[in-house]
Amino acid sequence: MRRFGVRIPTSAPYLKPFRYRRKGFLNENTMLNLVLFGPPGAGKGTQSQKLIDHYQLVHVSTGDIFRAHIKNQTALGQRVSQLIADGKLVPDEITIAMLEEEVKQNPEAKGFIFDGFPRTVPQAEALDAFLAGKNEKIMAVIALDVTQEELARRIAERHKISKRPDDDAEKLKKRIDEYFTKTVLVLPYYEAQGKLEKVNGIGDVNMIFAHLCEVIDSL
Repeated sequence: MRRFGVRIPTSAPYLKPFRYRRKGFLNENTMLNLVLFGPPGAGKGTQSQKLIDHYQLVHVSTGDIFRAHIKNQTALGQRVSQLIADGKLVPDEITIAMLEEEVKQNPEAKGFIFDGFPRTVPQAEALDAFLAGKNEKIMAVIALDVTQEELARRIAERHKISKRPDDDAEKLKKRIDEYFTKTVLVLPYYEAQGKLEKVNGIGDVNMIFAHLCEVIDSL
């Protein structure tokens, strides 16, 4: 399995408070909008929460949004539930509408971290257009690199605890295959914009987080 080969520090350094100091692109009135990218089981949820706490961002997770609709048994939630149970992606128009509504509900946010979105180039284009309409943009896309073997191990462990229907072996394989054959094609879109950063997602959680912060603070 191809690896990005990014160096992971041997110990987590002291993390200074965020001060909008990256190449002059940001100031106190500019949002820090990030996309955390990676296959199922890459650790996006764990790292998202740590980044949210450190940079005071709002977490926009399509998975969380979908599960909220499913829990509330909305008409949309029923549609999403069947798609997820079948290991399929939710159609773009549904995903984008739900995500835009979530952003609009947080007008005072200092920035957003998008987790599990975009999954397709049309979604990435729609996100860019939506943010441009608010005079904002994605500042960086950080891809967590994890081997397929490690992904299978992690999700198998997660399934023992959560019993999530989308974590069983057959659906897991479908979701991982979907990522490596379709979703990963979004990366060149952001690479062409000079926004793609790649981080090794295997190792100690705190060390991975430290490296993520290094990447963000050096933008």
